Amino acid sequence: MATREQGPSGGEGEEPPRGSIPGGEPRADGGSPAEDKRGERREFERGESGEFEFHTGANRATGLPDAIEFVGVHKSFGSNHVLQGLNMGLPEGQISMILGPSGTGKSVCIKHIVGLLYPDEGDVIVQGQSIPSLPDADLFEIRKKFGVLFQDGALFGSMNLYDNIAFPLRQHTEKGEEEIAEIVHGRMREVGLGDAGEKMPNELSGGMRKRAGFARSLVLDPEIVLFDEPDSGLDPVRTALLCELIKEVHEENGGTYVVITHDIMSARRVAEHISVLWRGRIVESGPAAELFDSENPFVRQFLSGESQGPLGME
Repeated sequence: MATREQGPSGGEGEEPPRGSIPGGEPRADGGSPAEDKRGERREFERGESGEFEFHTGANRATGLPDAIEFVGVHKSFGSNHVLQGLNMGLPEGQISMILGPSGTGKSVCIKHIVGLLYPDEGDVIVQGQSIPSLPDADLFEIRKKFGVLFQDGALFGSMNLYDNIAFPLRQHTEKGEEEIAEIVHGRMREVGLGDAGEKMPNELSGGMRKRAGFARSLVLDPEIVLFDEPDSGLDPVRTALLCELIKEVHEENGGTYVVITHDIMSARRVAEHISVLWRGRIVESGPAAELFDSENPFVRQFLSGESQGPLGME
């Protein structure tokens, strides 16, 4: 299935064919398609042999509603079948981490959440709305609920730090420059960049670019913030500092945070909920403390960093 040609900040793009994506028609009993899909997601894969031998799909209860749900999602790129019937729920109001080996589809999940990619099969539901079924105008509106921190910060090289952070406000709101300045300076102070507004991206360290990207992701007061490997390229000390910053900002602002990573120390520092992804499916998911005590051989190996276990060099 085709990808959308517009990013999280919107833009023009053709409406690709829906294929097997569920539509938005109401059910005869008055319920919504999202309710149907939530029921389907509870039918987890259990005890399969071979490739999915360790994928119990166990979803340990959090007692919270899901802000984001993947329901039987398949996604291929040519012959590479990245997501293979992914069922995953990410709880409202928590810091969730999607963990797994490199190349197992973690970043592809983020692109599905914001509608940059469509599933070949299945559905992605955000706060009760089927993302693949939304018309472009509605998708543009729902994207305003998201803040996204990309791996390298994704700053515009021709703009200074202040203008980079102000960009979403100028693009998506009618706020005047005085109000924009108040918001931007507040977010810059929040991430420890209060006096760096005139610096250009090439003058910033890797850690500063990450913090600048974080500040920009927050200026629209998003309900959901997505982090695509925020610790990538950082040394251990700066990784720890960024993790502490994520925790502090979440405690102050609330919202649903979703962090994509393969760094176990980052998970131990900030995760409240963990989903372990391997071979395009969830092995297990649930509260972080319970996952770190899991008896599943793959989960135990991955979260402890052991060389012995189901995960090899393949």
